[in-house]
Amino acid sequence: MTSSSSPPVATGTPDDHGLGPRTAAVLVFGSSAAVLVVEIVALRLLAPYLGLTLETSTMVIGIALTAIALGSWLGGRLADQVNARRLIGPSLGLSGAVVALTPAVLRTTAEWAPALLLLIAALTILVPGALLSAVTPIVTKLRLTSLAETGTVVGRLSGVGTVGAIVGTLLTGFVLVSRLPVSGILIGLGTLLVAGSALVEWRTRGWSGTPALALVVVAGGLATTVAPGGCDTETRYHCARVVADPDRGSGRTLVLDGVRHSYVDIDDPTSLKFEYVRAIASVVDAAFPKNSPLAAHHLGGGGLTYPRYLAATRPGTRSGVSEIDSGVVRIDRDQLGLRSQGGTSGTSGIDVRVEDGRIGLRRLAAGSRDLIVGDAFGGVSVPWHLTTVEAMTDVRRVLNEDGLYVANLIDHGGLAFARAEVATLGKSFEHVALVGKPTDIGLEPTAGPKGGNLVVLASNRPVDAPATQAALDARQPGWKITTGDALTSWIGDAQPLTDDHAPVDQLLQPYGSRSSR
Repeated sequence: MTSSSSPPVATGTPDDHGLGPRTAAVLVFGSSAAVLVVEIVALRLLAPYLGLTLETSTMVIGIALTAIALGSWLGGRLADQVNARRLIGPSLGLSGAVVALTPAVLRTTAEWAPALLLLIAALTILVPGALLSAVTPIVTKLRLTSLAETGTVVGRLSGVGTVGAIVGTLLTGFVLVSRLPVSGILIGLGTLLVAGSALVEWRTRGWSGTPALALVVVAGGLATTVAPGGCDTETRYHCARVVADPDRGSGRTLVLDGVRHSYVDIDDPTSLKFEYVRAIASVVDAAFPKNSPLAAHHLGGGGLTYPRYLAATRPGTRSGVSEIDSGVVRIDRDQLGLRSQGGTSGTSGIDVRVEDGRIGLRRLAAGSRDLIVGDAFGGVSVPWHLTTVEAMTDVRRVLNEDGLYVANLIDHGGLAFARAEVATLGKSFEHVALVGKPTDIGLEPTAGPKGGNLVVLASNRPVDAPATQAALDARQPGWKITTGDALTSWIGDAQPLTDDHAPVDQLLQPYGSRSSR
């Protein structure tokens, strides 16, 4: 007679039985964490070439989610068809090999075959993401030895996987990126994954295949040291290098994400090499009496070229600087001579704070500044929250009655972003003017815009266009100023940007040349 209390039907094979709950949890936790580490670090690797934009982030997130879906589906399907225990080691090992090679492969592709960058980037996220995501359904299959435990096992491992993803996200964003180079993070992760593969392979079928994968990881590390696009320093936000000027012993160029961001002459702060910086200096010199000290604030620091210029040409000037990247500030101190000028709050009158520009504005008293300089916009990405009507309203609040806001804009193509930003300033200030090359600011309508740097100025007092043009002619020949109806015509139907709607990443045209800013 058959007993009515017979045991539940087992779903695994005898060879599958025996994967302990702790081992299962470690495998699911680690593989899920690794997927998120790869996703976040991929954003860092691609930023120098595609920009840290909404579109880049969306693309990377989309590819990562595709990898998770694909890996989960294929992993579950394979686990039902073959011995599941033999799938874990290869999944970990192959993903580790790909991860370790990713920095060298992406940087080499970006420099030598940029047309293939998106495809290669997609594969370097998709392949390890899918392999790692396959681990969870494989392990779940191994743990499902009884139908009576299905809900418990699936729920527990799903929860462990989610916690692993959270830990991977927080660990990367708050710890790893701030302490390790991007290449070091990925090579280290690849090493851990291959080591995990070796352990699993040893427990199941010896060391088959693992030594070869270990050699791939070593090759990835060696390739990273010679791959193009390397950094002297990887900060929280940038791949940074300082390049000495071969024609000027005291000249230094700060390169951020492959773009020349600032030029600093350590011995002569009045030496301004970049066109847009000379244009800003011309605008400010025309707006304020010569040599008079100013109370200034700078949104974005970079190499601190213009704060140094103000300190040298207008003794007594106090310049506050909001620079979000602490790594850039360290470079200013250690390599660009800021320490010799009194550090971050010394005799130079330059006070640098590591903070977001919008937050920095909020702490400033109303009417407390003569001048605010916006120089936080790059050639491939723009902090959109510094472009809006609300941000400009705060700028206007901080400026005194005769204060001046001047900002560097970078755009190409139809200059849609630049037009929208000038329209935005018109909502907060009574007087707005634009400085740039005639083809870019609509003064040569027969020629299309070439794009590049533009300088916009805004104030509640009238702009002295003749004085500004004279200053430009003396320092930056070829640049012109436009105001009034001509500027309104140039803006066209561009809509102001607001906190509620600022599609900056869609309006901005990528920076055309990586050689200068």
